[in-house]
Amino acid sequence: MPFAPVLRSEWLKIRTLRSLVGGLAAVLLTTAAFAALAGVDTDGPDFDPLYSTYFGVNFGQIAAIAFGTTTMSAEFRGGALRLSLAAVPDRTRWFVAKAAAVAAPALTVGLLTGLVSLAVGRAVLGSADGPAWGEGVRAAVGCALYLTLMALLATGLTAVLRSGVATLSILVPFLLIVSFVVGDLSGGVADLLPDRAGQIALHHTWDGTLGPWTGLAVTALWTSAALTAGAWSVRRRDA
Repeated sequence: MPFAPVLRSEWLKIRTLRSLVGGLAAVLLTTAAFAALAGVDTDGPDFDPLYSTYFGVNFGQIAAIAFGTTTMSAEFRGGALRLSLAAVPDRTRWFVAKAAAVAAPALTVGLLTGLVSLAVGRAVLGSADGPAWGEGVRAAVGCALYLTLMALLATGLTAVLRSGVATLSILVPFLLIVSFVVGDLSGGVADLLPDRAGQIALHHTWDGTLGPWTGLAVTALWTSAALTAGAWSVRRRDA
């Protein structure tokens, strides 16, 4: 089967499942809501107007991860994967289509989320204290890429673990707890973690060696490793 109809079928699965559509909506709503709350607090010498504007990404990424996880884990329930592979015997082609079906809406919603967060942040902080439009748009693009990469990271890891619960049990505590603890104790090493590296694009200034785009490149390497492992798992293991 050609790639285009495979991609179309995978996109149809996402579009017709309310939980997945709701997950995408949660990315936007959660990020914008927490961005508005973070923008209220402008005290302190370390105040970064750009990061305050995009602070909600810390919570919106959980919804993005849940979207990628749920999209893949649905294939491991009720024999759905056997049906998918019966229709598309080329397992690599099917997995690439699945990843593309996750990436396209995640990127679209991520870009919308970035722009809405920028508008909310500037409205809350005011034009004087808020980030400049040029820098804000750059961060909006970084926000979109980061959320997409995290959704794909979850997709690849779920393909390896074959369990949405196991994937979320690893990623959510890691992002909310472990990454912060490691970051406080390990100095610059923590900047190479997928979440901390990718979120450099959301800061006005950064003391580490990575920049906005090199940080996203590090996150992309983590995501590529997860997708490669996921593709290998799909090819080698029984459906």
